[in-house]
Amino acid sequence: MPSSPSSPPPSPATGTPNPGSPASGPAALAERLDGLLFFPVTAFAPDGTLDLDAFRTHVRRGVDAGAGAVFACCGTGEFHALAPEEFGACVAAAVAETGGRVPVLAGAGYGPALAREFAHRAAEAGADGLLAMPPYLVAADQDGLVRHYTELADATSLPTVVYQRDNALFTPEAVVRLARHPRIIGLKDGLGDPDLLQRIVTAVRGAGLDGTFRYFNGLPTAELTGLAYRGLGVSLYSSAVFCFAPEIALAFHQALETGDEATVRALLDGFYVPFVELRNQRRGYAVSLVKAGVRLRGLDVGGVRPPLSDPAPDHVEQLGVLLERGLEMAAALSGGTSGARAGGGAH
Repeated sequence: MPSSPSSPPPSPATGTPNPGSPASGPAALAERLDGLLFFPVTAFAPDGTLDLDAFRTHVRRGVDAGAGAVFACCGTGEFHALAPEEFGACVAAAVAETGGRVPVLAGAGYGPALAREFAHRAAEAGADGLLAMPPYLVAADQDGLVRHYTELADATSLPTVVYQRDNALFTPEAVVRLARHPRIIGLKDGLGDPDLLQRIVTAVRGAGLDGTFRYFNGLPTAELTGLAYRGLGVSLYSSAVFCFAPEIALAFHQALETGDEATVRALLDGFYVPFVELRNQRRGYAVSLVKAGVRLRGLDVGGVRPPLSDPAPDHVEQLGVLLERGLEMAAALSGGTSGARAGGGAH
């Protein structure tokens, strides 16, 4: 396992901005969102408590490997299973480890009161922005959804990206209303409806709001739909694979960016499609299988908290074989050597 560089100095006192960050504000953050978006897992000790040392190592290695931004305590980071105090500690640790090199955004969700509390804790911890998660359980109409996210944005100074998925699905007109808010800077699409997303992009553009309003592909294993989203003009995406195999994720991202269709097809066929087929074996594997991948690369981040379950041993074994193959492919494409056994990257 590679040696870990020393950590940057921690952020200053609670409530102060990330000290190393460039100019802050909604437009500045929207401009800084670039490259691969890293959603780190949250590390737990054997007794189930937070393991902040392992989490810091995971975040630091991800940023060192080339992450474009860190989204702490979101879906992959088991936001649903974190107490507010744990959330604040993790976000502060992520801010300290990035040292302003890339922006840090934090999840905020549940109902209005708790969403505001998480937003407040994220600001206190020095986060640069928020990812506003779907509200808890309820199925709301468009006016109610717009009100929910608008009130959250009103209650925080942090620029906010709204997450579309599950019970938070928007019409183009609703997204235009959200985009008019000075602190709502983007939409993460976890639905995967290209017809709807194209109509959203067109509506926002037609309203003259597309200058700094960002979109990104937030589907599980977004690489699988990367080509399709690029056809809609959406190049940003979150990469779960980056958590445990940044070499593979970066090779794929570079191929997409440069139009290297042969490499894109090779990695899709040889790694990503088999990975998705394994991920689809059981519910919750979009998180627990990623954590297993991080452990396979040599960093013990523990298991998942209930109601998720850790992967079956035979599925972890299959992941190990697939991971080794993917790393060998990425190494061959880059002319380097595989890190499958030695460990490396953002694990």
